[in-house]
Amino acid sequence: MSETFDRDWPLAELLDGARLAQAGGALAGLLGGDLAICDRAGHVLWGLLPPAARREPLIVELEPIGWLCGAGEAAALRNAAALLTQLLRTQLRFKMASSLHVQAMSEDFETLRLEHARLLDSEARYKALAEQLEKRVQAQVAQLEERQQMLYEAEKLASVGQLAAGVAHEVNNPLGFVRSNLSTFGHYLDVVAGLKGRLPEAAWAELDLDFIIDDGQDLLQECIKGLDRIARIVAELKSFSNVDRASEEYTDINECLRHAAGVIDGQLPPGVSLRLELLPLPPMVCLPGHLNQMFMNLLRNAVQAIVDAGRPGSIVVASEADEAGIRVRIHDDGVGMSDEQKSRAFEPFYTTRPVGAGAGLGLSSARNIVLAHSGRIELSSTANTGTTVSVFFPVAS
Repeated sequence: MSETFDRDWPLAELLDGARLAQAGGALAGLLGGDLAICDRAGHVLWGLLPPAARREPLIVELEPIGWLCGAGEAAALRNAAALLTQLLRTQLRFKMASSLHVQAMSEDFETLRLEHARLLDSEARYKALAEQLEKRVQAQVAQLEERQQMLYEAEKLASVGQLAAGVAHEVNNPLGFVRSNLSTFGHYLDVVAGLKGRLPEAAWAELDLDFIIDDGQDLLQECIKGLDRIARIVAELKSFSNVDRASEEYTDINECLRHAAGVIDGQLPPGVSLRLELLPLPPMVCLPGHLNQMFMNLLRNAVQAIVDAGRPGSIVVASEADEAGIRVRIHDDGVGMSDEQKSRAFEPFYTTRPVGAGAGLGLSSARNIVLAHSGRIELSSTANTGTTVSVFFPVAS
């Protein structure tokens, strides 16, 4: 603001042409003669400069900013100069006040502009913080949902394990005494066969005991084979029932694959075959029951994909290991997936099955189990061609 007070104000700036003409005309009428208004250098700004004119200074502050020149009486010219000087001082105050007002407004505007910029910066930082908070909230919600899903899966697996263990135990009891009875019955057949030659041949032939003994032995062997198969299924079921065990242990992943394949092998529909191509694997610290459940879900999906394709097909389960870790691939030549289905395959409760035919948790629970073992799972599929699910587990060196 000091520039407004310190600057020199020329007469031409204080009085423009119209005001000069108005003031000069009024003063010329009062003096009754020729009159001129000149600037500091003596240049005429208005009127006619008479010969031998007197000059009266126009002092607004300290030094003259112009002259009032006329040929009339000195006292009258002096009074006229005083009137014009008062007018110039009034104009000076007006100009200074206007300049101060404009400068104050400019400073206020600059202050407002800086405040506006600060508010915009604060708003931008607030938006950035809000976005970061939103991302953190979404991450926390996703983590909670994942933990809830894993808890749900753990509870479900524990229930399945308890059920499987109970069934295996109940089946084992009748298996024991049926096998014992069949062994006793085989001994009885041997005793009857030892009577040949001690009984009359006519009675032996009439009772057709040779056929009965031979056929009885065949039936006995078939029953024993059936019991062995039931025993194997029960053993697989008992192994599969350890899903409720929370402790980790060293396990051969191939055994988990064999257990899952053994359980599902008896459920394969006509036209669907299952082949294992398992290479030796190093033992891995894991939850074997959870892996059993995961491989079971993947095999069931593969079977369903072939059934949906409406043609015979095969499922190939392969395993291998290298320095990085263990890889398991389950391939089927079933119906395959579209790009949209692949993008949503691991979403909980997403299923392409009709309502009530699938819960949409197979791949989702498989992913959670793999992630819990610090592994990764990938899906490769082509519509109407087939699907390959690849699972990788790192092995501690």
